[in-house]
Amino acid sequence: MSWVEKLKNKWDLKSTWQVVVVLIVFALTGTTVLFIKQPVLSFVYPHEPNTWFYVIYFLLIWPIYNILLLLYAFIFGQFTFFWNFEKRTFERIKNLVVRK
Repeated sequence: MSWVEKLKNKWDLKSTWQVVVVLIVFALTGTTVLFIKQPVLSFVYPHEPNTWFYVIYFLLIWPIYNILLLLYAFIFGQFTFFWNFEKRTFERIKNLVVRK
């Protein structure tokens, strides 16, 4: 089984083309965050990087990444897939924090 077929099965996607579109959405989101990270963080925290810089980075960039992910997903017609993906991700994080 090829890696595309494995992703298609894991993510419950209907076609190879949908796998390609999902990967494009992930790539565009990551690239966009890469380009906006430095200007945004320089504006919010103009000091030399230290521990607070990385805390601010995580607290600021992570939500931006998730918003951009949903925005690109909407543009490429994959909003439902990524909305469910986000819900599963947040559920896993909640389970890690709460530890049932």
